Amino acid sequence: MKKTVLITGVQGGVGRATASLFAAEGWRVIGVDRAEGDSPPRVDRHMRVDVGDPGACERMFAELAGTELHALVNNAAIATYKPLLETTPAEWDAVLASNLRAAFLTTRAAHPLLKGNAAAIVNVSSVHAVATSRDIAAYAASKGGLVAFTRAAAIELAPDDIRVNVVVPGAVDTPMLRDGLARAGEHTPEQALEALNARHLRGRVADPAEIAQTILFLADPVRSSFITGATLTADGGATARLSTE
Repeated sequence: MKKTVLITGVQGGVGRATASLFAAEGWRVIGVDRAEGDSPPRVDRHMRVDVGDPGACERMFAELAGTELHALVNNAAIATYKPLLETTPAEWDAVLASNLRAAFLTTRAAHPLLKGNAAAIVNVSSVHAVATSRDIAAYAASKGGLVAFTRAAAIELAPDDIRVNVVVPGAVDTPMLRDGLARAGEHTPEQALEALNARHLRGRVADPAEIAQTILFLADPVRSSFITGATLTADGGATARLSTE
């Protein structure tokens, strides 16, 4: 029987790569995003839903009632690039809703569909949960909260044979990254990306497909069967080096 995965934020760079990889590995893919996108990702079913909205999330899972889920990938995320003191409460709440509250809502709603399937939840955080930079406080707070939420969920869902882990990617070559580099304004996006590449021990930022492989590993019931409550950092060595080096 085909295993089924639900992936949020499927229109983004990492979401698309993850959907393609799971499909190639023989999974049935349910892709969720609040945007339509220019071209459809590789999914068996696409659902246009804002998973940070409690009512919308509840309606989506009511529509999926009876579906056996074997993995949930909480990947949906947005960012606000503004100084902390200029960030409005509405902007703060929007980031936290998309990046953190959505994972809580989907985890709670997906539980009946995951229970009993030796299932896995994979949350996609960010290196900003570990070390961050200026003008991205809401995003950093949401991603740090997602790491803590993962540990708590792993403890509570263990009796139901549901593993919960979190991936902490570094910089990934996605539209979100390039948008952030363009907003920096000090250099062209290409110059900024080149400088960012040099700050990684691997000499480059990640390709979305590399993060997808990490997500698949944590979702796979054989390859990572004894891993839960864990944080897997995939940042090309960005956080290994002291800032003074």
